This record gives sequence, structure tokens and C-alpha cells, in this order.
Amino acid sequence: MRVLYAIQGTGNGHISRARDIVPLLHRKADLDLVISGSQAEVALPYPVKYRFKGLGFVFGKKGGVDLLETYKKSRLRRLLEEISHLPVEDYDLVISDFEPVSSWACYIRNKPCISLSHQAAVLNKKAPQPAHTDLAGKAILKYYAPASHHYGFHFGAYDKDIFTPVIRRQVRELEPVNQGHYTVYLPAYDDERILKVLRECKGVQWQVFSKHNKKAFTEANVSVYPVSNESFLESMARSAGVLCGAGFETPAEALHMGKKLLVIPMKNQYEQHCNAAALQSMGVPVIKSLKKKHTDKINAWLRSDKRIAVDYPDTTAQIIDHVLESHALSGGATTGSLQKRDHSLKELRKLSLQKMLAYIAG
Repeated sequence: MRVLYAIQGTGNGHISRARDIVPLLHRKADLDLVISGSQAEVALPYPVKYRFKGLGFVFGKKGGVDLLETYKKSRLRRLLEEISHLPVEDYDLVISDFEPVSSWACYIRNKPCISLSHQAAVLNKKAPQPAHTDLAGKAILKYYAPASHHYGFHFGAYDKDIFTPVIRRQVRELEPVNQGHYTVYLPAYDDERILKVLRECKGVQWQVFSKHNKKAFTEANVSVYPVSNESFLESMARSAGVLCGAGFETPAEALHMGKKLLVIPMKNQYEQHCNAAALQSMGVPVIKSLKKKHTDKINAWLRSDKRIAVDYPDTTAQIIDHVLESHALSGGATTGSLQKRDHSLKELRKLSLQKMLAYIAG
């Protein structure tokens, strides 16, 4: 059986999860890999057959996704060429971890696409939702990488095809201790903002991992390091707690290690607000933004010793077996497959980026 496994390369979480999923797929199938996007600091130590620019989001420096920069760096013609050149029809099964080129290539060719991602779980009606409604954010999350079948990972098993997080073996093999410092990963904030706020928390040592600086430095009680997978995991394993965005992998790994956790969801990122709602329902504190006015809440978290107990067993192999057994015989075409679309790739090429996004959202 030929399987195409497509991975979103914008951010570290998808690549981190793939490090454990790829060898399991290799044992079961003739496997090729796709990666689109290039903002991850975690490497995938396996041959990648197709690398694309895809359609990524640009992190800002004020706490959210920079929509203007995202628009400026989008290349519709290139994206459509990537979609047209990916031969999804050559594969018995296409599995996508929120990867748009493979998903849209399947959509255009009316080929089933299996979503195996955190986003698939976030979209499930039984998963926790934020109090406010973000229709645009929800539409982007839903149509960014369309799929015919959905299997998801979340902080809890909220529904039949939602599983607890894939905690990569590299993390499971760590032996967490508490050496007193706090580990920070807030890629949507610049170093200046982070320093300005964390310096106000006296008597605490912070280890900040930055996407915006390539040289390590220390200022007062804050040490800043360039992002490195190994050094970040080592810092987190030895920390008293973790302050991070409301992504998925880092909070899940921190909870698995038994660390105190405080999260700040990104602005303009609906998925992170859904994650924050789920974490808050578990008892994890959430603050709206990284500003001096929230220093009291950060200090209260520092004084607290509250840790959230979780049980994230290693069931990745069983999940992969379940997905393959459910779809292998029919090439993914089970009840719920995509209906045939009238839009051809030629027609899509005529659309501007705005019109294409409007088409996706509508």
C-alpha cells in the first residue's frame, strides 16, 4: 500500500508529532512524505519527497499572527502550481496533518483525504470552545486543509475519534526534575516585550527561547536563548513551570512532565483560543496577553504549586493501526467522502487570493 503523509511545517508541533508517527507508517506501508512551510526549528530525520512553500501564517511580535505579513508572503500562483504538481492520485491513501497542498490536491481531484491532526479535534463539536465566536477564524481552520475524514489529538478524548496527545518518545524518556527556573516560549512576542514584563517578576529565573534572536544573552533575571529542540526540552524538563502560548504540543508535554503551566493564546489565532478554553476547563490558568497589567496574575501563578494531573498513555501505534485498517481497503473512500466539486484547478487559477480565501470560507 502506498501512503502519502503530509505535514504542516509552520511551527514545531506537527514536525514533533511526525517524528513518532513516520516510523510507524513506514512499518505498514510504502511511505512518501510531504512538508509545506518552513518555520519549524524541529528537524524531521527522514527523507522528504516533496517540499513546498504552502500557505503559512507569519508570527508577529505583539502577541498574534501578523495578518498583513501573512497576506504579503502568500503566493497564490505558486500555491496552485504546488497543488497541481502533487500526484495524490498515485497513492492508495493520503494522510494530512493540517497540510494544505495535499488536502487541496485531494479536494480538487475528488480523492479522499484523511486528516490526522490536532485541528481535526479542535473542530469537533464536542471539544471545548471559547466564549467568544470567531466566525472567520473558525472558517479558516475548517477550510485551510479540507479533509473527508477526521481523526484528532486534543488535551482530552472528547469524542470517539479524538485521542490524547502524541507525547514523542524523546519527551517520554526524559526524567523531569525541579531546578527552580521557569521556561518560556512565546514566539508571537518580541524579546523586548518579554523582557519588559518578566523583569517585573522579581526573584525568579526565566529561561526564554526566542524565534527572534540568534544569540544568547542575559538581562537581569531573564536569560534569552535561540530556539533549539534539545536545549528547550532540557530546560522544560528541569523547570519549575512553563509559560507559553496556547498551542498544543508544548502545553501537552509540560502537563505530561507534571509542570506548572500558564498559557497566553495568540491573537488572531482561533485554534489557540480553543486550546485555551480546553486548558482552562482543566484548571490551567490563562491570561489574555503579555502586558505589565497582568504581572499580578503571573506572580500569583509563580506562588502557586498547582499542577494538573493528566494521563497520556503511549497509544500512537494503535491509533495508526486504526486509521490504516479503517481506510486502507477502499483508498480512504468510506461513508462521508467529499462530494464531487464543480470547481476545476483551471477555474481556481483565475481567482485572486482574496477571492480564493472567500471561496474557502464560503
